[in-house]
Amino acid sequence: MSVVDGRSSVLTQDEFEELARHAIRTNEALRLEFVNGKLGVKAVPDGDHGRIIAWLTQICIQSRQGLWLFPDQGLRVDTYCKGNARPDGCLAPIDTFVGQGEWASTDGLLMVVEVTSGDADTDDRDRVEKPRAYAESGIPVYLLIDRDSCEVKVHSQPDGERYEVVVTVPFGKAVALPDPVGIDLETEALKDWVH
Repeated sequence: MSVVDGRSSVLTQDEFEELARHAIRTNEALRLEFVNGKLGVKAVPDGDHGRIIAWLTQICIQSRQGLWLFPDQGLRVDTYCKGNARPDGCLAPIDTFVGQGEWASTDGLLMVVEVTSGDADTDDRDRVEKPRAYAESGIPVYLLIDRDSCEVKVHSQPDGERYEVVVTVPFGKAVALPDPVGIDLETEALKDWVH
């Protein structure tokens, strides 16, 4: 048993990783996460969700040679709470995850990406819990593509507890992904992939 924010958590990180391995063997569509001491099920992405990740992948690799947007890479996040997240994308140099297992370190990551899925847990998971976990892990940029509000939120400057800067723009406006990403993102195309 571990303690998270003064609460007891039923699972340790090692126990969660074993449970996640078993779950994926049982049902390939079952993708588990363990963030802030809470076990969660990540929704299976729809076609628009996949198209958004493909769009962003093209932009990232065309803008910065040697980088790749890795979809669904498991991460060990949240240094205090010992959690596990599976972002929709992890922007990193191409060799960052070589030699690491299913649940990799956040070292070397430039950005994590989440695309909302419209499931019941989206509000807590993508808008509250994950920004905190990613900031605590020191990931420089968290990009949230929020299909529910038709907005892009760029979180940056993690201070070890939260992101100090959050820039929100509606779909259709340009937004800068700050260093170390250093990419200007034109978001007009996102209007075509909302549900």
